Amino acid sequence: MTLRQHITTLVAVFVALAVGIVLGGGLLSDVTEAASTETSAPVAEAAPQAAYTESFTGAVAPALVAGRLTDRQVALVTVPGADEQVVTGLTERIAAAGGAVSARYDLTETMVGPDQKTLVDTLGSQLMTQQGDAVAPEATTYDRIGQLLGLAVATATPEGEATNGKGRAILESLTGADLVTAPADVERRAPLVLLVLGEEPSPEGGDAILAGLVTGLDRAATGVVVVGDTADGGEGQLGLLRAEPVSAEVATVDGVETTAGQVTTVIALARAIETPGGSFGASGADGPVPLG
Repeated sequence: MTLRQHITTLVAVFVALAVGIVLGGGLLSDVTEAASTETSAPVAEAAPQAAYTESFTGAVAPALVAGRLTDRQVALVTVPGADEQVVTGLTERIAAAGGAVSARYDLTETMVGPDQKTLVDTLGSQLMTQQGDAVAPEATTYDRIGQLLGLAVATATPEGEATNGKGRAILESLTGADLVTAPADVERRAPLVLLVLGEEPSPEGGDAILAGLVTGLDRAATGVVVVGDTADGGEGQLGLLRAEPVSAEVATVDGVETTAGQVTTVIALARAIETPGGSFGASGADGPVPLG
């Protein structure tokens, strides 16, 4: 086992302990009702222990991510309400790993609002006719628009590709319809897509919209990683996405408001080049972080 693998394993242990502290007020706090009066000390200790975990992870982060994304580009896609500090932190971690964000694409309220489905469906149907067989004819409304966005910003070629005329035309249409905010001078399509979640989706089908968009993006990219904060795991929007079939193809990470979550995201991005799927983070079924 390499030194970096040892450190990664150690970080996984620290994160697991931190999660136990945060969620349970101490690892043994729920053992019995009789012990309930003894949990005040673990609860009081939770904050400094969590701070230590954050400091420790920050100290080892450079060694953990160094070289993992060398010469790789990542298309950064945000959902309305995405935390700007988290987005900045993730961008910096990607750079520290040797990679770069090809461009940032912000989905708008119009894109994810259930009341705008007719607009999304009509535009997607129109754009699909210009793409030949690049978009699956059986795709649903949000799967289709996700595929179209993917064709514009991502590629299944691991090295990435230059943006082409069709991709520019798609992006111009999406931005013109106020579905996406994007820079005007995008030069590269990235093999990796990082989707950063924001506010909770609408209870009127918002989770299905997210699943459709992710499914579509995954069809066009080499790898996709979807990330959210700790609250998004479990029964939150990331937890709901993990119950969808697309979760077998895309990686998910919760807890990205922490350094550990951001480091895990970088490792998951590197892993996604060759290995699909994976549920990581504070409530990830596959552990706090991909080991190896």
